[in-house]
Amino acid sequence: MSGKLLSKYDECLESPESSSEFAGERMRTKPRIIGVGSAVPPFSYSQEEVLDIFGVTDPRIRSVFLNGAIDRRFLHLPPELPDGSRRVETQGELLRKHCADGLDMGSRALQECLKQAEAELSDVRYLCCVTSTGLLTPGFSALLIKELGLRPDTSRLDVVGMGCNAGLNALNAVAGWADTHPGELAVMVCVEACSAAYVFDGTMRTSVVNSLFGDGAAAAAVLAGEGDARPGPAVLKFASHIITDAVDAMRFDWDDDQGKFSFFLDRDVPYVVGANAETVLQRLLSGTGLRAHDIAHWIVHSGGKKVIDSVMVNLGLTRHDVRYTTEVLREYGNLSSGSFLFSYGRLTESRSPQPGDYAVFMTMGPGSTIETALLRY
Repeated sequence: MSGKLLSKYDECLESPESSSEFAGERMRTKPRIIGVGSAVPPFSYSQEEVLDIFGVTDPRIRSVFLNGAIDRRFLHLPPELPDGSRRVETQGELLRKHCADGLDMGSRALQECLKQAEAELSDVRYLCCVTSTGLLTPGFSALLIKELGLRPDTSRLDVVGMGCNAGLNALNAVAGWADTHPGELAVMVCVEACSAAYVFDGTMRTSVVNSLFGDGAAAAAVLAGEGDARPGPAVLKFASHIITDAVDAMRFDWDDDQGKFSFFLDRDVPYVVGANAETVLQRLLSGTGLRAHDIAHWIVHSGGKKVIDSVMVNLGLTRHDVRYTTEVLREYGNLSSGSFLFSYGRLTESRSPQPGDYAVFMTMGPGSTIETALLRY
């Protein structure tokens, strides 16, 4: 496989249609992911435990929870009342949970990431923070700089409200900054306290969401330039596709009846995403000389069982191809923007990538949007 991939790579260097990302000298200076880290709350719950805690007996809702290929999720549940039930949190309490839990998880994920990258807090020169589970001003980038004592002249960006696809939108920005600042460390942190975005009203709409999402944060360290021996795949290219006909299929908006924000997922989302996955993949690989069968590693957003299955069918992937995605879904649920980094962390721990291997990252979210990135080891 490696010889074939390297041969394919050499061919695209010679092709007049090759994009500049694949020029030999340029490849050695491309931004590389040199570290990844993650963090979750201290408590996890099985799907059965969540149903029992909230006294859910409706067989339709129980079926949604128990048949989604999720075993456990890390969550910060509402406070317990004397009778054992859970108190309904106000929007203000949910926002404070988003801030406190997000800051805690984001701090731990960033520090773990820097440890893997063999870097110090003082090395961070650019910080991009991603979230869709609450709105803060100032945002997590400023709060993390203060919390961790990062340099006050750290450049920063907050990506808020883009949804589950936003991790790759942010990686695009981080890689772009690193590309123009060789030798300087850029870090992305995805902070998603999804239990701060739940509504418990007993309806099927909210139950689907409540059965799916978990809390977690993940970080990635990116560095460009020559002369650094730390390993990590080069980020070569990005491609996006927004399905405007399905712009309302995934949304986080105000629920007047509940007096708080509520997330909505259309039942057709998996099929819409799957039907458009090949389009964006072709765009990503255009000009590279590569085809889907040349990709050794697939990191797909753990958006849900039906989403993963739909992407698999439409791209001709196997269960083995998406094993890290399904592992993360089973053990953590959908972690929104940081999901793909949890899966990438599994790939990194496996030590299976070989020099010359190509990888594709794919995330999807509101818009409806599919984001992709091409990487090479």
